[in-house]
Amino acid sequence: MSTIQVGVPKETAPGETLVALVPAHVPLLVKMGFEVSIESGAGEAAGFEDDVYRSVGARVVAGREELYGMARILLQVRTPGANREKGRDDLALLRPGHIVVGLADPLGSPHASQEVAETGATLLALELMPRISRAQSMDALSSLATVAGYKAALLAAGASSKLFPMLTTAAGTIPPARVLVIGAGVAGLQAIATARRLGAAVSAYDVRPSAKEDIRSVGAKVVEFLIDARNVEGTSGYARDLDEETYRQQQAGLASVVEASDVVITTASVPGRKAPILITEEMIKRMSRGAVVVDAAADRGGNCEVTRPNETVVHRGVTVLGPANLPALVPTHASRLYGKNLVNLLHYLLPRLRKEGDIGAATDDEIVKEILVARNGGVVHQRVNRLLEAG
Repeated sequence: MSTIQVGVPKETAPGETLVALVPAHVPLLVKMGFEVSIESGAGEAAGFEDDVYRSVGARVVAGREELYGMARILLQVRTPGANREKGRDDLALLRPGHIVVGLADPLGSPHASQEVAETGATLLALELMPRISRAQSMDALSSLATVAGYKAALLAAGASSKLFPMLTTAAGTIPPARVLVIGAGVAGLQAIATARRLGAAVSAYDVRPSAKEDIRSVGAKVVEFLIDARNVEGTSGYARDLDEETYRQQQAGLASVVEASDVVITTASVPGRKAPILITEEMIKRMSRGAVVVDAAADRGGNCEVTRPNETVVHRGVTVLGPANLPALVPTHASRLYGKNLVNLLHYLLPRLRKEGDIGAATDDEIVKEILVARNGGVVHQRVNRLLEAG
């Protein structure tokens, strides 16, 4: 079988600084039998110059059309569905035989997945990677959530009017800042761990009963209150989209804890849906002046009622940060993690590519079946098709 051409385009989404592969990943793919081409400037925002890619065996291509013309597999951070402003510009460059791999937001933007399908290209959406043990090394969402949780805690510490650690000085003792983390998925747990390392007194809440042990394991106090917690967790390990009454119960239970906190970091989200509002404007009003909220769910609208994505709002003396792309603030290491997930995925797919020359229908493979969204001119993923049928 001839060498499989892999192409890495420059990201075009506004504010996106990551690159799908860093130079350290190129030799790994070359060793597997892939040939890697990079669009000129693709790695610059993440700190990787073209010459560094050349030095490890990658071909640097000046034009996007040339890259798409030579590549069979296109590795991206944001494919058209996850790049709503600029992504459609690439549709004209896609053709049958292309395999597009990256974040695609198929549950939030199903029509974009359909547009990719109509080009004849195959689309693999990393958001749909199943959370099973043999897929862990390919789980890009977990990698990016780790970075997001870490950075959210640092942003909170930087914006807070209080020091995080307890300090005993000649002028007296300063108590530790009280930090509340809402949502104990990968991002939330990393935010807890980072705030703890900075010395804060951390408590955390998650609607999923199974998250309590995870919260305790990273040294935080579990916030508990009475709520009907049946059917709150999907089979994928994420929280389900709950009804309005359950969200109201959570708001009521969290109100006093939010009011007493110096810092609140929110990370609660449901894939493909608007983030639930868990912190109301009234709760913000009752927080102390100088308190901080970092809404890590801002890209989905936010968990706080006053959040504005990509803006900092000061409301009644409370600073509310709405960073919509936290990994983009740490692009060098975020790209390293994300790219290794892609390398691991290509290694996993390699036997299929060598045998069939394609991804195939993938009905016999749990991982490929879950991430395969488009193939042979149509959308083949059941959940995405149901969304398209619903309009």
